[in-house]
Amino acid sequence: MTSRLKQHVLDVADHLFYAEGVRAVGIDRIIEESGIAKASFYRFFSSKDVLIAEWIVMRDQAWRAWLEESVTMLSPQVQGRPLAVFDALYARFRKPSFRGCAFINTIIELSNLAHPAAQAARHHKEQVLAMLERYLKDAGYTAPSLACDFMLLIDGALVTALREHTPDAALRAQRMAAMLLQSA
Repeated sequence: MTSRLKQHVLDVADHLFYAEGVRAVGIDRIIEESGIAKASFYRFFSSKDVLIAEWIVMRDQAWRAWLEESVTMLSPQVQGRPLAVFDALYARFRKPSFRGCAFINTIIELSNLAHPAAQAARHHKEQVLAMLERYLKDAGYTAPSLACDFMLLIDGALVTALREHTPDAALRAQRMAAMLLQSA
């Protein structure tokens, strides 16, 4: 029961933090919307900073699992997976709930790179980079900076899709990624 209740609080925080930002949402609101007692909240999370960090770790695991599943479904052949990443992003950007990258947003909002949640968000980006390196290697691409270039395109597409309020940034980034692959 305890782990289910803690997960419920994390799910409520996930919805609120992603929709409104980690600084805009207070602990009292999370407690109220999750319907738990304040003492229970503090038994699970000693502070809001601890909650934010645990939320980022949870979101990281879910996001990477989503990307892996989506890319594999979109491209059963490993050769197509590097570019399929952008097809997956395009589908995600089309969702009405899309509000950019939770990891970039959190790093910006916290502004303290030593904050545990900022470190967890940076770890997420490192793990996505490792995933891109694997996709590229499996597809036969060995240029050392290619995964970093793809990461730059992905992060740029995430921010641009939010700024422009259109999913097309993923397709534009995909065209640039295809040019990178052609020149590799």
